Amino acid sequence: MANQPVLYPELDTPVILVDMDKLEANIKEMSQQAAEAGVKLRPHTKVHESALIAKMQIEAGACGIEVGPLDQAEPMAEEGIEDILVAHPFYGNHKLETLKKLLSKPNLKLTVVVDMIEQAEGISKVGQAVGRKVPVLIKIETGGKRYGVLPGEATLNLAKKLCQLPGIDFAGIYAHESDAEPTEEGVAKSAWEVASIMTKTANMLRKEGIPVEHVSVGASPTFHATCGYIKEGKFPEITEIHPGNRVIGDILYTMIRGNTRDACALTILTSVMSTSHTEHAVIDVGRKTFGAESMIEFRNTPGFFWQGKPSYGSLQGRPDLWLGRIAAETGWVYYMDPKRKLKLGERLEIVPNRASIVVNSHDQLYGVRNGKVERVISVTGKGRGN
Repeated sequence: MANQPVLYPELDTPVILVDMDKLEANIKEMSQQAAEAGVKLRPHTKVHESALIAKMQIEAGACGIEVGPLDQAEPMAEEGIEDILVAHPFYGNHKLETLKKLLSKPNLKLTVVVDMIEQAEGISKVGQAVGRKVPVLIKIETGGKRYGVLPGEATLNLAKKLCQLPGIDFAGIYAHESDAEPTEEGVAKSAWEVASIMTKTANMLRKEGIPVEHVSVGASPTFHATCGYIKEGKFPEITEIHPGNRVIGDILYTMIRGNTRDACALTILTSVMSTSHTEHAVIDVGRKTFGAESMIEFRNTPGFFWQGKPSYGSLQGRPDLWLGRIAAETGWVYYMDPKRKLKLGERLEIVPNRASIVVNSHDQLYGVRNGKVERVISVTGKGRGN
């Protein structure tokens, strides 16, 4: 124990680390692929929720950022980000007051998404009240069954109504691929199908005399395939692509081909707090940090269980350890190799199953490089619109 090096001795545990080399490599890879395809990159910030990381992405070539709920746009705008797309539809007086506050920022370009005319009517009133036209996109349902308008006549009817509303500038259409089969072929098929739907929808609207400037698709699993199709000259109608989790990575996204295990930039630094049992050690972090994501939908995948236990994260450099059980504030790390025991106080880094849950439970992340803390990264959007 005395001779064992301590990981990041200046930090207490548990804390969340971001490997700056991996983060920067992920940002560069995304920007280069989009640039080579000639399509605008607008990364979704739902995972890192950090204005600092968002600005790194913009500096690397992104045209702006995307957030999920409207309230997430507010802290990003407060940090000086001037081009934000709100990907979730919203409704109600509180949301409209937030929209009005955001539109009071003269340098902010804010684009919003709707899938019902009732949502747009409230946006129209706000736009008129502040004397600005709000760019609005229609969310297209492409098979994920989340929300959105079916392509075809339903989209055309809504687009016509939007064009008649004052205070609104109908800008185009938006889609997010989901539920692709987690194979290279399945992801490529999903990317092709959604791009085809969006291309057909954009051309349909244009034939009806409705201008469509914005046509966006994208998710982390389909990002590479979509960029490849566009680079080959297919789907020139697509103007933007919006992957999210790819910049950080986690175990869930390795399962659905959104990132590779080696590209996962975020880890949880934890300490062994008890070695009193022979079959496992107990660490000082649990459900409050990891969440309860067991990825049980992948239970038929070979190697998903070990002795009947799912995994709640992957331990860096220790494939012989299995994080098979968590409580509120502690976790059980089981010995797959009984000869390789952990020591009291030993520190471990764990890639979580779901990075977005981990980030949202902390105020700050620690950017590290070469074994040292390089910077503190504020979680700008924590608690905003969740």
